[in-house]
Amino acid sequence: MIRKFFPLDKNYLLEQAQLQTKDCLLSDVLIRVGRAYEAVHNPLGLEDDFVRKIRQFKPNSVQNLDEFYYLLCGLYRYRYGNNQLELLWDGSDHLTRYKSDWQKAFCEWIDHLCSDPLFVQAVLDLTVFFPEDQKPALAEVRMQHFIRSHFSIKIHRTKGIVAA
Repeated sequence: MIRKFFPLDKNYLLEQAQLQTKDCLLSDVLIRVGRAYEAVHNPLGLEDDFVRKIRQFKPNSVQNLDEFYYLLCGLYRYRYGNNQLELLWDGSDHLTRYKSDWQKAFCEWIDHLCSDPLFVQAVLDLTVFFPEDQKPALAEVRMQHFIRSHFSIKIHRTKGIVAA
């Protein structure tokens, strides 16, 4: 269980689907951010030390992006996480359906966020260029700012996610 972002945050099946797809989706974030960076700052595809470091980066873990991922998960459940299961006429189970819908929404949101060069730089700072001896607290605050500004929400410590 992640944490409850609003009072009716009780769609545990959706939460399970989000937790199962976390590592795959966060790896995808790094690929999308790398492409977005190169599209803006390296359209000719020239390779220097900076670009080479981005291309060759293989994360041991994407732990620094966990808080960002959990906030996006909570936001998705806030917007689309109806607690009632619907009838699925295509024969698939709900977990598979939730995974598919979540992955689609997540990728759309990341593509939208990647249009902001400051977001791209924040992800690169948090992953590729993050010093091992530092704690990611300041970078996590930057990521929360992007979520708040792009999705017009407020995140309270006690109330959780509320509309702005």
